[in-house]
Amino acid sequence: MSQLSSVRLAPGDSEFPQRLKTWRQKRRLSQLNLALSSGVSQRHVSFLESGRARPSRSMILKLSEALEVPLRDRNDLLTAAGFAPVFKARPLEDPQMSQVMGAVRMMLANHAPFPAIAIDRAWNIRLSNAPFDMLSAMIGPDVWTRIGGKQRNLMRLFFHPEGIRPFVTNWTTIAPLLWHRAQREADALGGKEMQQILSEVSRYQDADIQWAAQDTALVPVLPLEMAKDDVHLSLFTVIATFGTAQDVTADEMRIESLFPADEATKRLFQTAADSSSSGNGN
Repeated sequence: MSQLSSVRLAPGDSEFPQRLKTWRQKRRLSQLNLALSSGVSQRHVSFLESGRARPSRSMILKLSEALEVPLRDRNDLLTAAGFAPVFKARPLEDPQMSQVMGAVRMMLANHAPFPAIAIDRAWNIRLSNAPFDMLSAMIGPDVWTRIGGKQRNLMRLFFHPEGIRPFVTNWTTIAPLLWHRAQREADALGGKEMQQILSEVSRYQDADIQWAAQDTALVPVLPLEMAKDDVHLSLFTVIATFGTAQDVTADEMRIESLFPADEATKRLFQTAADSSSSGNGN
């Protein structure tokens, strides 16, 4: 049967055509590029985007894979075309998430004595290790209360005036990088939640930092330099993701690991870990 023998749609019968076009444009692909990468004819892609043809479930999943659409948004594409969602969004405490969460906890624990966190696509901190909790406590034990929000959020931590900003000594370097990365992820991942966070904290952001973010090139790691009293820290971050996740929650989770950028920072965290072990009687 020809691809174009699909049932024709009346204009406005489905949100799928516009959603497909939006994702193709996000990925900066032409209809021909998408056709070649997905093994679908360019004519059929055109008919799907114009609403002249109705996609099958398998066609939506094939195009979503070619466009690297996040699993949550693949569900949205399916729903927009009249199909039931395929990918589950299990809570972290779900028994079927036990293997994933076990791996996440192991990664965070094994990164000690250095800080590491697991965040979702809105940069809400879902899990953290003890060194990260120590680092945030250095800013103030009530920091999460001061910056507000129902969840611990990394963007609020950085850009709320009561958060980490007063202690960051390379603010003019890291702030544009962080802002640009958040904007890029919100666009690339279709993250409405991150867009809301960006809108919320933008009122705390300097105009010159936002302008600088427009011209900032992405770099492999984010440098972070902090100072409080006589404590000076120099760190950089590395991000890991679940590349083959088949669950929305796992697909959106990332591990953000902080590494010491100099020997002094390395010794500080190692000494803190040793002191903590001694205090616990280990």
